[in-house]
Amino acid sequence: MPAGGVPGLYRALDPARIIATCEQLCNRIAERFPESGLSQVGQELLSVARESAARIERLRRPHWPSRVAVLVGLLALLGAAIGIVLSFRIHPDVSGLMDLLQGMESAVNDVVFVGIAIYFLLSVEMRVKRRAALKALHELRSLAHVIDMHQLTKDPEQLLSPGMSTASSPQREMTRFRLARYLDYCSEMLSITSKLAALYVQHFNDGLVLGAVNDIQSLAVGLSGKIWQKIIILDSLAVRRETAGNG
Repeated sequence: MPAGGVPGLYRALDPARIIATCEQLCNRIAERFPESGLSQVGQELLSVARESAARIERLRRPHWPSRVAVLVGLLALLGAAIGIVLSFRIHPDVSGLMDLLQGMESAVNDVVFVGIAIYFLLSVEMRVKRRAALKALHELRSLAHVIDMHQLTKDPEQLLSPGMSTASSPQREMTRFRLARYLDYCSEMLSITSKLAALYVQHFNDGLVLGAVNDIQSLAVGLSGKIWQKIIILDSLAVRRETAGNG
């Protein structure tokens, strides 16, 4: 570890740093594209980032209402189990092998039922937290699609062939530089969305939540890939113009 380094500093995502990055990105968008729809989406992403930090902190803490309910349920099951055992001991006499087998079968069924009930109760807190995490991740997934909608009509081919527009074509008045910045901002917002999703499994080990996070990250990567294809086209356009100017 380098001198002066902090152990574990770069081994986990810090919600505060993600929020700070999102704030800076929102300021950049507002300065470049004031009163634009993208700027409003950026503010919404910042709001979701702050809410996510609070939600994740709640997920890390014990959920006491669930724990109290589980404790009450376990005590009730314990009382029922004691009752079953006492009932079995009160009637030890059996008239035959069939009665003994029936009694044992009934006892085994009761034990299995109690075991299932205990498992259900012990998983209550996990299921409550899972539901909250999946709801938050659904918001992030929807936000990623909203970001994609804002870059959907930003077609760099229009700069190459401006005469191809029709009456229903969206207005495209951006220069190559401004369009490249717009697309780059969309890509950064998708990256932040992916990082916010990753926060939910950093301290919460659940298979379903991890699967939802992986889906969001795959979605963000796929959408960013489409954006970078457009940016590459814009870069090739700049190279063409530079080559034409030198020629």
